[in-house]
Amino acid sequence: MTIVYLGLGSNLGNKEYYLKSALDQIAGLPKTHLKLISPFYVTEAWGKTDQDDFLNLVCQIQTELNALELLEYCQKIEVDLDRVRHEKWGPRTIDIDILLFGNELISKPTLKVPHPFMTERAFVLVPLSDIAPHDLQIKGIPLYQFLEKIDSSTVKRKE
Repeated sequence: MTIVYLGLGSNLGNKEYYLKSALDQIAGLPKTHLKLISPFYVTEAWGKTDQDDFLNLVCQIQTELNALELLEYCQKIEVDLDRVRHEKWGPRTIDIDILLFGNELISKPTLKVPHPFMTERAFVLVPLSDIAPHDLQIKGIPLYQFLEKIDSSTVKRKE
């Protein structure tokens, strides 16, 4: 079983519904167990900032699926939850990113792991730090060192 961290976000419609529905579907994936879920966080849009705030979380799963199989399932969940890709970093009902897949380094046209922007995104690092082991490393660098370098003031735990 491989330990995997997924980042989930929504900024259209009933955001909490979309996140919870995605988690339910992730929990039902074959050969996969949903282990940990971070608190929900309200965050400002990143990349394309002229859109509604996001609701984000990170979850940990254990899976026997390979990374590309997991990606295919995540993309199917996005489609099932009405995700439409109009523009890069645009509004969406649900987004599911594979952040870390065990210790694997993956560079394929459809999948890059560790996620190439995760260390620049407070909305990923803050919830990840809630559920990750203290000694978690990203490309050999401890998670806390990335957290120290970014502004996380716009990442607010949902009440």
